[in-house]
Amino acid sequence: MTETDHTPIRLAALPRTKPHRFRLEPDAPTRRALAEELGILDVKKLRFDGELRPEGKANWRLEAALGATVVQPCVATLAPVTTRIDETIARAYLANFEEPEGGAEVEMPEDDSAESLPDTLDLGVVMAEALALALPLYPRADGADPVEAQASAPGVAPLTDEDVKPFAGLAALRDQLKDGEEN
Repeated sequence: MTETDHTPIRLAALPRTKPHRFRLEPDAPTRRALAEELGILDVKKLRFDGELRPEGKANWRLEAALGATVVQPCVATLAPVTTRIDETIARAYLANFEEPEGGAEVEMPEDDSAESLPDTLDLGVVMAEALALALPLYPRADGADPVEAQASAPGVAPLTDEDVKPFAGLAALRDQLKDGEEN
């Protein structure tokens, strides 16, 4: 059986004797809505296909391929940057998954693909999350020069990259000492 829409799947209703195949290829309006939700310019192509396999008595494993062509603004020039994304996605849905406890600091689990077993699984949500995580953080157009931003209070000279290098002051001191010895 192949899923072609975003209908949530009740995992308990799936047969546990064989894998459940799926393939999602959202239409243009759905891709536009996803691009808007992700804050990017366009999702030209998007495909998410794979299978859900039963593991043990209650667990499920999702293995899928995510293929997408996205357009994002360049971080330096805002020019459109087209990127091809091909990712392998793996998730383990565990019946006995324990949420990490703690306040401000929580230790990362060994298996970061493990999640609590949901009653229903929306493959469209899994696809959108996987795409969001795969997007380049700082897309840059070909030939875009690095941007140098400087800010300071009025009347104060802004810091430059050279000013904040830890040994720049020592080099200047060394040079002054050499000049003093030569005179």
